Amino acid sequence: MSEKIRVLFLCTGNSCRSQMAEGLCRHFRGDLIESYSAGIERHGLNPLAVAVMLEIGIDISGHRSKTTDDLGSSEFDYVVTVCDHASENCPFFPAVTKVIHRGFDDPPKLAASAANEEEALIHYRRVRDEIRDYIQVLPLAFDVSL
Repeated sequence: MSEKIRVLFLCTGNSCRSQMAEGLCRHFRGDLIESYSAGIERHGLNPLAVAVMLEIGIDISGHRSKTTDDLGSSEFDYVVTVCDHASENCPFFPAVTKVIHRGFDDPPKLAASAANEEEALIHYRRVRDEIRDYIQVLPLAFDVSL
């Protein structure tokens, strides 16, 4: 394969799930995939997402929350919506872009009733690990020939 597959991970606010997916993809699949993330809206980078990624040696603290408008005219081979809201409100992409929905639970929503930060982190870690498992089967999950 001469060129990397260009993938955009799309979420509602580009604060947590899509940011983790971008970081995990760059770390584990950077040899095959050029990864990006964006949101329908911009909510800022979630510090607990940054913390759980750092626990596994991936630093996303330099990432910034952005919308699809911030990406300009970038073209992608695949757009992976990682939450239901983004899937239902996905912006239009050119016909050559395949949109795939692979939803993950929302860690901030799950952690809202946590008694403390350590209890909240349990939810972030679980979702991070589920995203990591998905990333590790890419690009095969896209059904692309290598």
